[in-house]
Amino acid sequence: MTSLDTKAKTLLELHRPGNPVVLPTVWDAWSANVAVAAGFSGLTMGSHPVADSIGRADGEGMSFDELLARVAQVTASVEVPVSVDIESGYGLEPLQLIDGLLAAGAVGLNIEDTVHREGKRLRSPAEHADLVRGLREAADAAGVHVVVNARTDLFLRQDGDEADRLDRAIARLTLAAEAGADVLYPVGKHADADLRRLTGELPLPINAIGQPGSPAKDYFADLGVARISFGPFLQAALGAEATNLLAAWK
Repeated sequence: MTSLDTKAKTLLELHRPGNPVVLPTVWDAWSANVAVAAGFSGLTMGSHPVADSIGRADGEGMSFDELLARVAQVTASVEVPVSVDIESGYGLEPLQLIDGLLAAGAVGLNIEDTVHREGKRLRSPAEHADLVRGLREAADAAGVHVVVNARTDLFLRQDGDEADRLDRAIARLTLAAEAGADVLYPVGKHADADLRRLTGELPLPINAIGQPGSPAKDYFADLGVARISFGPFLQAALGAEATNLLAAWK
């Protein structure tokens, strides 16, 4: 576990507001090696691209064991820290999630507040914070400071009144921070003023989603973002390019 804890601490140290780490979102050993060869010092594995790569649907259409099989292949292929999107937790207990990730060589995780297997309901702020707390306690017991990225889907889902959605997201993510999260992820596309408010008012580093092909690291840096990932968009961009290449051979 010593090596894993070193990797976890290295991953956490990369999160610097105003000088964001870019963690390319990968889905298998090939894409992970491409990203590392391009010079990136950490990776994240997205549930959507991983699910697509094995013929499953996003939203927990794959099992946790299927995800872990991919994770183990990636961590065996690269030396950099790897974080994993574990969706809403696959209905498992925090200890099961942490033990599975560590056994597969991962040192970070994203946890969503949409419960896919319960009609895609949104966890209450306190319920999501309790899950984050359970993950932190399980990681601490294992002796590895797993980097917990607490995500809210409020903006993606457009839940509730838009007038106070930002306030509700800040309150929800603040609870997650108090429960032991390391990074906060208000996933979605935000107006500059809203993103600046999120980075200014939330107590932890913020993760933003970027679009490959539209370089915007300096843009996010100016807004105080500490981490950039790509969600399903890197895989989609490569898929579009492959379609163009193959079209000439029809």
